[in-house]
Amino acid sequence: MTKAIFLDRDGVINKEIGRYVYLPADFIFNVELFERLIEFKKQGFIFIIISNQGGISKNIYSHKDVEVLNDLISLEFKKHKLEVAEFYYCPHHPYYENCICRKPNSLLLEKAVARFNIDKSRSIFIGDAERDIEAAQKVGIKGIKIEPNQIHQIKL
Repeated sequence: MTKAIFLDRDGVINKEIGRYVYLPADFIFNVELFERLIEFKKQGFIFIIISNQGGISKNIYSHKDVEVLNDLISLEFKKHKLEVAEFYYCPHHPYYENCICRKPNSLLLEKAVARFNIDKSRSIFIGDAERDIEAAQKVGIKGIKIEPNQIHQIKL
């Protein structure tokens, strides 16, 4: 079975700036992110990104905008000899529709667990919001909550 580090995007991978991040110019990788991820890779973890992207539902940005940033993330990971196994995101916003994929719901995590044969007992979800931790707990994965933009504090 595979062990995974699940990562929220805004506030964990990139700097939380207090508004939707959908333009490459606003996307700033957090300090020491890659140093931490390289340590996790050495421990045998794969990386899966799980994020809420409610700005799509609000018509602030599009699926294409999210895909552009996913490509940017993938390229930067590759520069550090890392790989994102998969990106999962929820395009819904609770003001406009109900869904079962938006964190704190767990559908996206469940999909990843099934697809990659994840060992939930050896995997971790790192997020900067309580909804990240709740989603992890719903599927039996340990959640670690960090302050936004403080990934450098994580040690396993």
